[in-house]
Amino acid sequence: MAMALLRLRLLPCLLLLALAGAQAQQMTSFPAGNDTRPWLPTEASRVLVSPSRGMAAGFVATEGSSPRKYRFAVWVANVSSRAGPAGKTIIWYAHGDSDGVALEADGSSSLLVNAAGALTWAGASSTNATIWSPTNAGNATAPRLTLNDTGSLVFGSWSSFDHPTDTLMPGQAIPQAANTSAGGVTTLQSASGRYRLVNSKALKYYSGPSGSIYANMTGGGALLNLSTDGELMLGGGDTNPLIASDKGAKGRLRRLTLDDDGNLRLYSLFPPRREWRVVWELVQELCTIQGTCPGNNTICVPKGADGVTCVCPPGFRNRTGGGGCEAKKSVGTGGKFVRLDFVSFSGGAAAKSSDPGPFMAIQPPSNLKVCENMCRDDPSCPAFGYKFGGDRTCRLYKTRLVDGYWSPGTEMSTFVRVAETDNDTNPFTGVTTMIDTVCPVQLALPVPPKQKATTIRNIAIITTLFAVELLAGVLSFWAFLRKYSQYREMARTLGLEYLPAGGPRRFSYAELKTATKDFTDEVGHGAYGTVFRGELPDRRAVAVKQLSGVGGGEAEFWAEVTIIARMHHLNLVRMWGFCADKDKRMLVYEYVPNGSLDKYLFSSSSSAAPSGGSGGDQGEQSSEQGQQQKVMLDLHTRYRIALGVARAIAYLHEECLEWVLHCDIKPENILLEDDFCPKVSDFGLSKLTSKKEKVTMSRIRGTRGYMAPEWVIHREPITAKADVYSFGMVLLEIVSGRRNYGFRQESVGSEDWYFPKWAYEKVYVERRIEDIMDPRILLTVDDDADSVATVERMVKTAMWCLQDRADMRPSMGKVAKMLEGTVEITDPVKPTIFCVQDD
Repeated sequence: MAMALLRLRLLPCLLLLALAGAQAQQMTSFPAGNDTRPWLPTEASRVLVSPSRGMAAGFVATEGSSPRKYRFAVWVANVSSRAGPAGKTIIWYAHGDSDGVALEADGSSSLLVNAAGALTWAGASSTNATIWSPTNAGNATAPRLTLNDTGSLVFGSWSSFDHPTDTLMPGQAIPQAANTSAGGVTTLQSASGRYRLVNSKALKYYSGPSGSIYANMTGGGALLNLSTDGELMLGGGDTNPLIASDKGAKGRLRRLTLDDDGNLRLYSLFPPRREWRVVWELVQELCTIQGTCPGNNTICVPKGADGVTCVCPPGFRNRTGGGGCEAKKSVGTGGKFVRLDFVSFSGGAAAKSSDPGPFMAIQPPSNLKVCENMCRDDPSCPAFGYKFGGDRTCRLYKTRLVDGYWSPGTEMSTFVRVAETDNDTNPFTGVTTMIDTVCPVQLALPVPPKQKATTIRNIAIITTLFAVELLAGVLSFWAFLRKYSQYREMARTLGLEYLPAGGPRRFSYAELKTATKDFTDEVGHGAYGTVFRGELPDRRAVAVKQLSGVGGGEAEFWAEVTIIARMHHLNLVRMWGFCADKDKRMLVYEYVPNGSLDKYLFSSSSSAAPSGGSGGDQGEQSSEQGQQQKVMLDLHTRYRIALGVARAIAYLHEECLEWVLHCDIKPENILLEDDFCPKVSDFGLSKLTSKKEKVTMSRIRGTRGYMAPEWVIHREPITAKADVYSFGMVLLEIVSGRRNYGFRQESVGSEDWYFPKWAYEKVYVERRIEDIMDPRILLTVDDDADSVATVERMVKTAMWCLQDRADMRPSMGKVAKMLEGTVEITDPVKPTIFCVQDD
């Protein structure tokens, strides 16, 4: 027992001694004091540190090498990173100045300062070959290797900042190209050596002796300086700096690194977790970087926000042993062409330059058939590309296909030659496809009997039957004309002209007056009437909408009755019946207790709906308004509401017997059940068509702030994509908790402010998605990866819905799948139009 107590008392002392021994291995200079012994790579605990202990230098083992090899490198201390060997964020390593390749040696090598004052990294004593020795032009009397807090390794007048590898640090001098430099000056080189930043402005890919440019700095100016507050200063004609998303944040270490995937990124070290985050990158689409998918005939496809995958086109398979794709069947001199939408080959950015490269030829503008025939007549042409637009661009690929990538930004379709017998499925189709919603009908006509010889009896029978049928037809038509007016009035009174068989119940005015207690319990009103709460004899709670200003033709009344009577969906308000007594026009709906969505999204100062549309059928309903104000919709509930509304609109567009356009989608027309299940209401402004792609409206319909651009640009036809635009605006409001029109007036005050543009810049330019999120749900999303993914999916879907061109917006069926996460969502194009101002 006494021995155990003694051990416990000695344990803290032993720990302090061990800690002191570990600290003794950290040197502020080399050689350190009187310790002039050589520095061996196997001495892992022997590290050169900066005065603030923020930077470290020493030997790092190369991963996967056998026998074990070592590099002499500088790294950021106390930061975990998978980018460098042994989990270190390496910002510099000893290398040959001529080729930039990292120098390596085995554990028997040593670093020392010799009697002549030179710093030398030499091999084993048997060879004593110099591996690396920086030039020291001064301070020969007391040469010491030191490390600054900026990450600069200094030995006399020599500094590692003058010989960068793949990383630049704030304040580091950037090498510039001389006017006489033909090949250009390499500013940075990736660790693999395949990618270089040349002349501080162009990214080059090297697959051979000469490289090809695939990206340039924005504006074409050369990079002059990386500031400590997150600005990349440019020279040349563009004096505007490139700004990181966390510009101005104090106390953060930043680094500019050319990664092994060929992208130039600016990283910022976040203090709380000591982790690196990307705050700026030069190339937004990784697939446009040459060499991403090596080998012939491969296509690079984005995978998530920061990943890619390499696939083979239809008719091809992975080459045995790796290295690209090969045709499954021999094509020969014939074959057929398979269309791949948004696919381009021959190196992305290189294909857009004046020099298309050795594997592609750009032909004069021609139509598709001429372009196809030119490729078909050339046996060595594996494919051709065509851009369907005014310029009619035609590209002929030669001998092989390299650097293929998929992106909607290409605006190009590639036609690949495959064997006639190939029947592979084609995954590279357009973003939107025509939806076939008409059931095919096959008509079978009876086979006519064989013609027999004409006789007098057959002629007499045919003539008699014809005369009888003609007489019967004339008499029937005459009787119809006499009763026509009576039938028309009766049908109008009973609603038989509009209602389908088995439609809603017809209530009398007296029944509804009793159910609503003489119309005393008013729960709301809109532009087309007032809504009262009532209770039917079977104890069902209902909302009775008493219409006003219906008009002589009663078009709006019968349109709403007709449309809603045919709708049966979980997320659509159900109509129980109607009243058409003399001049009384009323609609009887199911009662939705929690009222409309806007009361839960917006504050009282911004919750008023903008003018231009009616309120919802029960948009003004409220059970207990005080209770509503206390309810906060969490992210999961908001996501369920958005998905339910998308499914309801997709049902109206794609699954009904007739195509229904809502024309007024906004939070006031989305009602909430007790469990916050959404229900879309207010079909009074709907447009009913017969499965046509485009319709013509007699007047502008909808509400300001939610109307698609084609409503204002009258030459544009109105399609179902108008509802897609309105839903995208509502989806942004669900995420942000702000009304798109009111927020502009309160916070920005700019005449040309546009809510989707602001949201796009926050998410894709500044990469601060938290700025557009409702502050009430932001705390629950910060550390939840699934919640962040849900918010990003909702914002990306909204951006695709808010494209100014209708043909670029997805269908509502695809929008629902995008929200469900069953389809992959690519980065959207930036919205370019602005909101319409009042006169």
